[in-house]
Amino acid sequence: MFEPSENPRVFGLPPGVDFPKLVVDGLVQRLEGQSPEALARVEVFVNTRRMQRRIKALFDNGPARLLPRIRLVTDLATDALISDLPPAASPLRRRLELTQLIAKLLDQQPDLAPRAALFDLADSLAALMDEMRGEGVLPETIRTLDVSDVSGHWQRSLKFIALVESFYGPAGDNNPDVEARQRLVIENLCAKWQESPPAHPVVVAGSTGSRGATALFMQAVARLPQGAVILPGVDFDMPRPIWDRLDTAAAYEDHPQFRFARLMGELNGHPKDIRRWQTIEPPCPARNRLVSLALRPAPVTDQWLTEGQRLDDIAEAADGVTLIEAPSVRAEATSIALALRQAVEDGQNAALITPDRTLTRQVTAALDRWGVVPDDSAGRPLPLSAPGRLLRHVADLFGQVLSIEALLTILKHPLTSSGADRGPHLLHTRELELHIRRNGPPFPGKSDLLDWGTKGDAGRLAWAIWLSELASGLDQIGPRSLTDHLTHHISLTEALAAGPGQSGSGALWAEAAGREALRWVAELRRESSYGGVLSPFDYSALFHSVLQRGEVREATLAHPGVMIWGTLEARVQGADLVILGGLNEGIWPEAPTPDPWLNRALRDKAGLLLPERRIGLAAHDFQQAIAARRVILTRAVRDAEAQTVPSRWVNRICNLLGGLPGEGETALSGMRARGQAWLGMAELLDAPRHITDPAPRPSPQPPVKMRPREISITEVQTLIRDPYAVYARRILGLRALDPLRPLPEAPLRGTLIHRILERFIREAPVTDFVTDKARLITIADEVFQTDAPWPAAQRLWRARLMRVVDWFVQSEIARQVSAHPEALECKARWILPDLDMVLYGTVDRVDRADDGRLVIYDYKSGNPPSAPVQEHFDKQLMLSALLAENGGLTEIDASKVAAAGYIGFGSSGSIDTIALEPGMIAEVLADLTKLFASYHDRARGYTSRRAIDSSAFAGDYDHLARLGEWDESFVPVGIPVG
Repeated sequence: MFEPSENPRVFGLPPGVDFPKLVVDGLVQRLEGQSPEALARVEVFVNTRRMQRRIKALFDNGPARLLPRIRLVTDLATDALISDLPPAASPLRRRLELTQLIAKLLDQQPDLAPRAALFDLADSLAALMDEMRGEGVLPETIRTLDVSDVSGHWQRSLKFIALVESFYGPAGDNNPDVEARQRLVIENLCAKWQESPPAHPVVVAGSTGSRGATALFMQAVARLPQGAVILPGVDFDMPRPIWDRLDTAAAYEDHPQFRFARLMGELNGHPKDIRRWQTIEPPCPARNRLVSLALRPAPVTDQWLTEGQRLDDIAEAADGVTLIEAPSVRAEATSIALALRQAVEDGQNAALITPDRTLTRQVTAALDRWGVVPDDSAGRPLPLSAPGRLLRHVADLFGQVLSIEALLTILKHPLTSSGADRGPHLLHTRELELHIRRNGPPFPGKSDLLDWGTKGDAGRLAWAIWLSELASGLDQIGPRSLTDHLTHHISLTEALAAGPGQSGSGALWAEAAGREALRWVAELRRESSYGGVLSPFDYSALFHSVLQRGEVREATLAHPGVMIWGTLEARVQGADLVILGGLNEGIWPEAPTPDPWLNRALRDKAGLLLPERRIGLAAHDFQQAIAARRVILTRAVRDAEAQTVPSRWVNRICNLLGGLPGEGETALSGMRARGQAWLGMAELLDAPRHITDPAPRPSPQPPVKMRPREISITEVQTLIRDPYAVYARRILGLRALDPLRPLPEAPLRGTLIHRILERFIREAPVTDFVTDKARLITIADEVFQTDAPWPAAQRLWRARLMRVVDWFVQSEIARQVSAHPEALECKARWILPDLDMVLYGTVDRVDRADDGRLVIYDYKSGNPPSAPVQEHFDKQLMLSALLAENGGLTEIDASKVAAAGYIGFGSSGSIDTIALEPGMIAEVLADLTKLFASYHDRARGYTSRRAIDSSAFAGDYDHLARLGEWDESFVPVGIPVG
């Protein structure tokens, strides 16, 4: 197929061309006139499976001919026929082995690193070992580096790096990992080819040689008598002096053409010796020349001043380029979606190329408004799929006290109880949630679930038994083998997915996501013997990281003309419109990953890859993609956090054009103007369709017969301050949903203080300071331990109570000298005369004085309300006295009230008592009657936030009243309802 040559054969194709198609055309052209089986003898190595599929598809398009052998370079590591080496160990096995070694090292020297970083360290160390294998770097090379400047950190790093030495030498060769076997296979193959080169043609197409083993393979193929390398995206416009500068990785590895210069240097050639595989021109040669000049290495960008002036086709280069500089990521996504939709209407193929998966999801969501489903090459991360989420949630239960949030998260998952009718399951889940929200506990145990189940029908009891059996004992799980963890985890997840009384696994392993999850679970099960003993936390972290490697490609009816590609896919095939999205620093190019082992200088000395390698690869992908016929460059000026920095390549192009007066500035303005047109359409698309007037401040006026006839003594203050809340609760029947888990906040602390004091007063008279103080502390400890399931809150609340415990016991002894407690948590109910209204409530404490009169107390966990607040709003004490004097207390006959007061448990403790004078109760009754009577008038509305104490007041029904469209300065608007 190839003419004899003394020099290695290296071909290239310029950026922007359809690389796979030209590779196929070149093969067919070079074999024209030969026998049909000649093509079948050709062996083509490509770098990605997508490239492999595309080349096969091009041959399938006809005419009929034999197919060459199309293989992946990475398949060399797993091809058992190509070498007598043992099969490669899976990456998961190697990671588990490293985890065990690191765990033992941390057990011996805990100060080296926190144990929480165990799996991150194993990942990073595995990546370092793969890189060392690929680049042919031995551990002793690392050990002998000059580290005089970083000796402290280096000694710690060496302890970890020493762990990889066990995987080298004869032991490592007998159990190689994928990268090690890839390198060994290539080395053996190169040695074999030197003695006996293959007679058939061998071609490597599409790889840039960025990894050491791949570069070694490409060099060997290029030297074969019938071998050739075809490089993608070669910059044939770059002058020889610039190629000559690309000689050191430390200075130029971030340049898109650096890898080609290094490859040719290894072959004792020059990049200018790279021949064109096909003579076809790129879609826009002028743009290729412009981009080539813009991406010159930093030390020679001064050439812009001279060579830029000689560019005479700038308008042609920029004509097909649009620059969108969106104010936000949302605007960027909407603009991209509009451009893709326009391409669909025009009958063109369009592709979005970006490494930003968040942006692709936003674009997909924006396209959904027109029913356009893009063909996304990356799929969806497995942890975000339904099976992945359920498996992660169940793994997180191990070794943890079961919380109601975790329980409901699993019960409400769409795959739970998917093996049978989900209706009863969802009904019982809803009933359980409402019960626990109202009654607790926040951490339900087996007995709590069974107790709830016995209060319902047989179906609910059976469901509660099924759930309690699955959930019991999870908090008792301790360290155990990875195999035991995984077996329990999968069996529990399958039982939850199947549902009560069902066998199997429901829909857990169904569909593409389920099959992908099962594949990773099967691999973890296969390698679990290498996992050792793990704590529940370590197992959960390991399982999460394993799932993170999976991707789900679901079968969807995607639009054939709208594609979303990663940067690597841009090499495979072209499109009529190419959109390069997310062009900001940190996204494209991606920010270098921190290396915990070797700094940049040490990597350079050791012969490992520099952080700039990834930037150089990204630059090469950018240079190829921007060479398409029509291109849109997009970036967001701001993200969710701050101002962004434009990608260095966009910055270079803009600076180059902006520095060329006349044609350059005009071209740049045109690119931005075209982008602004898309942004304008995006702004119109996202603008509100119907602008309505803000809602008025509501004051609903329901019929009098619908208004409440019963009200509690604490609700009277609500009726004064925020009548709308009474309307929503009592008339509309809306009740604020209790929090899923009670938070350690003031209301709960107040409830527990009431519970402590009730027990303390009820158990025995308070007469001895030492004895009663000890008894109060014991009761407090028991209540906090039982009803406050937050260790920090227990300690804080106990400390606050201890500050006032002496004061309270001493004052209580004094109180009980002249009066004795007669009723605690006393229920009250009384019908107001002349009004069909019932006043009810609960009085914290009622004492009987020696003269027979009553003293009423109300406990406050903080400071009591001020006198003006009590006078105008907080009527609880006086209303309690009104009930007591009129026989409204259920446990005590009608009696005169001598005083009423608050016992406050604030920072220092306080007692605020009001002595009742003659006529005060009658005045309270008159005011109350007047208040209630006013709401017997249809014209009186229940005004929202009528007299709140501060603008920060948050009512349970403010959202229903549409607060925010109005404020307290608005005049209430009466609204007849009902």
